[in-house]
Amino acid sequence: MVVTTTENLGPGSDTVSTDYDRKSELKAFDDSKAGVQGLVENGVTKVPRMFYCGQSNNLSDGSTSSGDSNSKLSVPTIDLTGIIHGDDHLLRDEAVEKVRHACEKWGFFQVTNHGIPTHVLDEMIQGTCRFHQQDANVRKQYYTRDLSSRKVVYLSNFTLYQDPSADWRDTLACFWAPHPPKPEELPAVCSDVVIEYSTKVMALASDLLELMSEALGLNRFHLKEMGCGEGMFLMGHYYPACPEPELTIGTSKHSDADFLTILLQDQIGGLQVLHDNQWIDVPPIQGALIVNIGDLLQLLTNDKFISVQHRVLANHIGPRISVASIFRSNTPEAISKIIGPIKELLSEDNPPIYREAPLKEYLAHRFANGIGASALVPLKL
Repeated sequence: MVVTTTENLGPGSDTVSTDYDRKSELKAFDDSKAGVQGLVENGVTKVPRMFYCGQSNNLSDGSTSSGDSNSKLSVPTIDLTGIIHGDDHLLRDEAVEKVRHACEKWGFFQVTNHGIPTHVLDEMIQGTCRFHQQDANVRKQYYTRDLSSRKVVYLSNFTLYQDPSADWRDTLACFWAPHPPKPEELPAVCSDVVIEYSTKVMALASDLLELMSEALGLNRFHLKEMGCGEGMFLMGHYYPACPEPELTIGTSKHSDADFLTILLQDQIGGLQVLHDNQWIDVPPIQGALIVNIGDLLQLLTNDKFISVQHRVLANHIGPRISVASIFRSNTPEAISKIIGPIKELLSEDNPPIYREAPLKEYLAHRFANGIGASALVPLKL
């Protein structure tokens, strides 16, 4: 489709008339199977039009901050010393209270002393980098948009054709449910560390779900027994250095379509969370992991825990690397399951905000409408 428009193309540009065939540009990019990194490898000096974004670093997106963040606020940091595999009840009670506050007020927090060695975190970042910096012909072997066709996939922008603009980001994704990929299915340059890191981060998710259950006043194993930690989708994101970061975005603002996300980020920064209508930086802390609530946990808790929008800015500096562990099962049994607010949390004073519905209804709405779409709204009573 060719669209003829007269518009301002970005900061500092003149208003011009342009004939722009977005569909063809998207298809050519997708067919290259080389991702954003392929553009960089080919010496791109200008951001292609398909990446132009109205919520980029210096453009307003409806919040009170549009690139610069509020440096006076910071997401909570929770020290898990003595909590993971510990039996200090006082420390645990304090941690549960901190988790409750973070989940209710922020939807985001960082954890330190979480039990995963720093050398494993560092190697996971390096392994992700090694994959994305391989020869393009090697990366292309994993490239597909059919996420049901294999356990390990490489692609750029999961909802490329649904989103109003493409993000400056590529992803290596691994499905760990109902069974993990076989070692030979994983890229040789990072297979060992992907297996080690994934095993450890799934154990951490189990511990965090116990703390969150207690923070809700429920049995310690309640959320796990509901299946919140059953499936994991591991995504190794790669954000190449961008020649014009003011025109695009690393990851568009969105909330996560899962129960829980655990994120490992390198030291470059760029992640921001929307809090009280202000963008707040989530600065890298050496050895820390970021935890955030997903839409499905907000639904289960009847809005007691909040899933908030976040984004990643594009940057002249790069590559930036992060690894997101998304906890939500994609098995046919899981997506057919009926989800709704936890009955034990409801009362006359706290009636259900959402109707019960199959998980597949939520997911269908989410992925049909792109990364920034909220799929909770259609489920509201």
